[in-house]
Amino acid sequence: MSLRCLVVSLLLCLVPMTASAQPESVRLRDLGVAPGLFSPGSLNAITDVAGVQVGHRTRMEGDSVRTGVTAVHPHGGDLFREKVPAAVHVGNGFGKAAGFLQVRELGTIETPIVLTNTLDVGTAVDATVAWTLDRPGHEDVGSVNAVVGETNDGYLNDIRGQHVTREDVIGAIEDASGGDVPEGSVGAGTGTSALGWKGGIGTSSRVLPEEHGTHTVGALVQANYGGVLRIDGVPVGERLGRYDFRSVVEGEGGEEAPGPDDAGSCMIVLATDAPVSPRNLERMAKRAMLGLARTGSYASNGSGDFVVAFSTQNRRTGAAAPRPDSLLPNDQMSPLFLATVEATEEAVYNALTAATTVTGRDGHTRKALPLARLRTILREAGRIDTTESDAPRP
Repeated sequence: MSLRCLVVSLLLCLVPMTASAQPESVRLRDLGVAPGLFSPGSLNAITDVAGVQVGHRTRMEGDSVRTGVTAVHPHGGDLFREKVPAAVHVGNGFGKAAGFLQVRELGTIETPIVLTNTLDVGTAVDATVAWTLDRPGHEDVGSVNAVVGETNDGYLNDIRGQHVTREDVIGAIEDASGGDVPEGSVGAGTGTSALGWKGGIGTSSRVLPEEHGTHTVGALVQANYGGVLRIDGVPVGERLGRYDFRSVVEGEGGEEAPGPDDAGSCMIVLATDAPVSPRNLERMAKRAMLGLARTGSYASNGSGDFVVAFSTQNRRTGAAAPRPDSLLPNDQMSPLFLATVEATEEAVYNALTAATTVTGRDGHTRKALPLARLRTILREAGRIDTTESDAPRP
């Protein structure tokens, strides 16, 4: 290799990777599996909710930096001036989320929702506030409630180094767009682990049948938690010999993931175009935990499981006069609850199937879910009705 090529290669290792640098994603439905009753939107992503945008910044440098930022915009306008109805739910509070109290109190979100690692929450809050204050027309703004979520990626990432910068956060916010959402080992999912395998960012959506209003529900997850993996009801973790407490149940040996059985967390962002009140958005957020349970989570002691939910309808513009809202009644919420459960569940599956094997801090490696073996298991369980050959990943 020439000296010039060597220098260029070294420089590329120091440049933060963006989502476009990741390999093409493989999603669960690419394997022939279609979980749930309701149909997904055209993208099967949170961006099926009109106006919602997602951006990533990925930090994968040297042999120990494996982290990043993911940002979700509820709409493409001035979010601070056009706040959206919102709610939060804490499934298990082992986490460091920021901004939740004001969302719970006022029922609105006024900044992009930013996801990162545990020890860079402060940086993310600082950057999100700075970005908001710097927007045109915000010269009089004196208070900003930045909403930031996190999971701990310290198994693969040098988390103590706090490598996420203000520029990374602002970059993710400003890079956000609609359309397809990069998944797997990108953004805030770069260094995460889930259910014994490499985790990451995943997304999915559901569109309600016409008789229930054709509303869309989208979910995005930062999957980084333990449990006993189940896919579409099939005990995949047990079949693959990798799940929490395996050494206790079966004795030593096999592929039990290293580290404590109860480690990890999951951030879930829900979006809908249904005209839903903050109270009913909180009810939807609670149901997201049922979707997580379907994947094999038991909300362990060390798992910080947080949900942020918002509607793109009935935006708040700060008008002092009372205003009527068109809101779905309680007895029309059940289809949205099911859509929430299904979208959350499949978002986790997409995070797992899209993720790539990653080696990071101290040589730790988290393997990608073996798709060929997974497809065989799902075919044997009757979840795949196809004679095509298995996916290539060993």
